[in-house]
This record gives sequence, C-alpha cells and structure tokens, in this order.
Amino acid sequence: MGNGRPPLIAVVGSTASGKTEAGILVARALGAEICSVDSMLVYRGMDVGTAKPTLEQRALVPHHLIDLAEPSERFTLARYQEEAREAIDGVIARGSQPLLVGGSGLYYRAVVDGFVLPGEDPAVRAELEAEAGAAGVGTLYTRLEHLDPIAAAKIDRSNVRRVVRALEVPAITGTPFSAFSEAWGRYDPGRVQAAGIRIETQTLARRISDRVSAMFAAGLIDEVRGLVERGFGSWLTSTQAIGYSEMARHLDGRLSLEEAWEGTVRRTRNLARRQMTWFRRDPRVRWFDAGIGGAADVADDVLAFFRGT
Repeated sequence: MGNGRPPLIAVVGSTASGKTEAGILVARALGAEICSVDSMLVYRGMDVGTAKPTLEQRALVPHHLIDLAEPSERFTLARYQEEAREAIDGVIARGSQPLLVGGSGLYYRAVVDGFVLPGEDPAVRAELEAEAGAAGVGTLYTRLEHLDPIAAAKIDRSNVRRVVRALEVPAITGTPFSAFSEAWGRYDPGRVQAAGIRIETQTLARRISDRVSAMFAAGLIDEVRGLVERGFGSWLTSTQAIGYSEMARHLDGRLSLEEAWEGTVRRTRNLARRQMTWFRRDPRVRWFDAGIGGAADVADDVLAFFRGT
C-alpha cells in the first residue's frame, strides 16, 4: 500500500472457486476483516445472482465494500477505489487487518497498486451511450479498433460500459485509453501478498453448473422480477451482470428457462477464464490448486502462506 504499511493480503481467483468460504476461514483465523474485490457485490438487492456473502457469513467476519449502491446507479472503478481506501484505512485504524477477497481484476489492481484513473465527462459518456443504444455497441467497438487497437484487443466487444469508457477517455483527455493502462503492466512486489485459487478446468466447469442451478433454485427469478419491476432494463452497468440479463429476457419471453440457465453457465465460464487471465499476469500471486471442494480445500495452506509458516 505504501506509506510505510506492510503489504495487503488477498485471496483471489475465478468465480465459483470458493473464495468466499475460504476467505471467511482465513479471516477468522487471522482476526482480519474482509474487503470485497467484486464489481457486482457493490449493488444492493442483487444477492442471489452474485453469490453475495449471506448475512450469516457476514456475522462471522466483518465485510466491507458490499451493498454500496443501488442497481440503478452508475458505479465506477474510481468510486470503488475511493471507497476501498476508506474501508481499508478504517480497518487498519481499528487495529485489524484487511483481507481482500474477490475476482475482479481491475478492482483488485486499482486498490493494491493505487493507479491514477482518468477523469470522466457525463455529457460525452451520455452521447456515446445513446449512440450505442441507437446503432449498437458493435459500431462503437469498430471505431475503438481504429482509434486504439491496443485497448480494443483487451475489451470484450459486447461490454457496452467498457467500450464507452475506452472512447470517453480519449475524447476528454486527448490521450488513448491504452496509454493509461501501461501502468497495469507494472507489479510492485511490496504492495500485496496474494494467494490465488486455481481449479482444474473441468472441475471448475462442474462447480459453475452446480452454482447456477443453486442460484435458480434459491430464487433468482424472483429477485430479477423485483428488479425488472423497478426498471432494471434501463440500468446500464448492473444489466451487465451475468444471470440477471438472461433471467430478464426469460421473464419477457425471449428465452426459455433452460436457455437462460445455459446462457448464464456459458457466460460464467467465460468470465472465469477472463478472471484467471488477469490474475495469471500478476507475478505476485502464489497459486494453490484446489479440487471439487474449491478454495476451502486449501484454506489451511493459504493461512500458512500468510503467516509465513
């Protein structure tokens, strides 16, 4: 973190790797407080589909950076970075230790490495979002490929929010979005001690299928129905959430329940691959191989790693 502080500690990895359960076990053993590093757990009322830690789990260990915003709000990386700094400072001021737990690589790096993020212009962004709505995000992505092919190569062409952001930044700064990302290739070893959870591909795929089935059984359809009644379809950022988009399309008759399940599983597996790509780039991550039980299988090894034993 700098400022003479010891490095942060973190448990990272892909979705469905069991980080939540392992993080709680490790935090309780260390007397730590968990700081979530997840871009979707920030939204209130989106609980089932994001596998948000339950109230019972949060009663075992203090959790921070969860339920920060309404799903209708546009929640930015810069806002998360600011909230995370405050949360971490608060944990340290209480004489406790912050433990980062999550799988959002951008959020993790923004906190650990404290990068300076480019500013925003709501008017420019609104214009780009309107264009994406009228002409389709593919049109904007093609423009980004011409203007900043380095940035385009790293962005999912269907991710409206990120494509818009990659075009907004040069419009207001005159500097390509990729220029700001150069710092992301530098890894300061003194900032974090990170344990990464790694699960064999087929095992993780099975865990993802089981997890999505459990979400459907736990009431995801009712959760999404309530959000749709409040205007979910017009909320640009939160509608990117995996499972919510699919279930919303099921509710308006565009997908069968089986198709919604299959789409959620497919997108979750793709997300897991992207998350692992992010974390594999970071040489500071020490990897722990887990089995069908997920991260909980290696919680003791992770704890020993943090303790230096």
